[in-house]
Amino acid sequence: MRNKTLSPQSDALMPRDLRVNYRVMARSISSCRIGANFLAVSAILLLAGCGGGSAGNGDNPVVPPTPAPEPAKVFASAAAMGESLFFDKNLSLNRTQACATCHDPERAFTDSRLDDAGLPPAFSLGDDGFSRVSRNVPTAAYASQTPIFQFGTQARFNSQQPDYEGYIGGQFLDGRAADLEEQAKGPPIGAQEMGMPDKASVVERLQENPDYVVSFKAIYSEDIFDDVEAAYDAMAESIAAFERTELFASFDSKYDKSLTGDYLYEPGSKAALGKALFFSQQFTNCATCHQLEPNGSRNETFTNFEFHNIGTPVNEEARIAANIPLDELDEGLLANPDVNDPAEIGKYKVPTLRNIAVTAPYMNNGVFRKLETVIRFYDKFFVGSDNLINPETGAPWREPPFPDTVSLAELEDGRKLSEDDIEALVCFLRTLTDQRYEPLIEERGIACD
Repeated sequence: MRNKTLSPQSDALMPRDLRVNYRVMARSISSCRIGANFLAVSAILLLAGCGGGSAGNGDNPVVPPTPAPEPAKVFASAAAMGESLFFDKNLSLNRTQACATCHDPERAFTDSRLDDAGLPPAFSLGDDGFSRVSRNVPTAAYASQTPIFQFGTQARFNSQQPDYEGYIGGQFLDGRAADLEEQAKGPPIGAQEMGMPDKASVVERLQENPDYVVSFKAIYSEDIFDDVEAAYDAMAESIAAFERTELFASFDSKYDKSLTGDYLYEPGSKAALGKALFFSQQFTNCATCHQLEPNGSRNETFTNFEFHNIGTPVNEEARIAANIPLDELDEGLLANPDVNDPAEIGKYKVPTLRNIAVTAPYMNNGVFRKLETVIRFYDKFFVGSDNLINPETGAPWREPPFPDTVSLAELEDGRKLSEDDIEALVCFLRTLTDQRYEPLIEERGIACD
């Protein structure tokens, strides 16, 4: 702060004793200034003489102290750590791919990358930059609702078909992983996916992250990294815990809101007609495989997790682009190591219809791009159907790769659809979209309002 110099007038107005004290104080301040300046200059000269001025002026530059490392973060729970693991690209060989790469939360947990045509890929690209699996990556949304893989029976609703007996549930399209934990173990060491050579190499990558080291020990055990299998299992358990959170299964679509009175299917609207057709026991066969609970249930998954061969044609274009031989057929359920009955060949787990309007492409191999095409494909099984041409190719539907196991009893149960019926079903299926994904819906020629 600058010291003010008193004017003669102001000095004269001061009492004598104060004038004397003030002048003494002023001289002291002035002396202090001179002393401070002298000390500062002396310090600079001394520093320069010792080589401490700058890195370029001496042999011993001044090195700033190294900041103390931040303490490792301890995740609050297995699910919180699982979220970090789900997005961690370091768990792939080239550090380019995470679970979220193929299951992007911004696109209903499907692959958000685009192919050369600017469309979501039928087959997802692996960490190595060229490998592709020969299946369409299913959404991870609502996967937590899937029962463990088993052989059993279950009731059907709004169906003229008898109750189902056969394989049910499991993760992946062929159910080969019994549950979410088992599923999470696959992709990191999948040669066509994240590409790590073995579990030990994945565990080594985990230990590169001090947050993981501290948290694994806190959540599981202090010696968790002494056992590769135990550490790898803990990683899978954490990812599975994250996949069981509400983020993956929000149950807040317009359909869900209609059950609580927060949304109304306007009488006479396309969506209302589509809903009536979907749950019809007489006019369509949709509910036979896509209804798990009685009407009005708030836990409806829109899949009963059965396995069926619906005659989906081979996706020849995607196979050629991925350099996968056309005669190297995907055997579906028979590829599951726990299944050895040839009658199961070509069957796949029925997918959930939740978010179906925003998770194209469709079918186990991504062969169809539009939801409307899928409905027309199903319609072709009905007597008198007008949908004998694939609208996406302009050619007749290709033959199924395994015709002997096609579920004809279920597929042929219904009546052919009119153009209005097809639009109505599309409009109803759009209402199964989680609220946060509704902006992703594309009309594609069908206006539901």
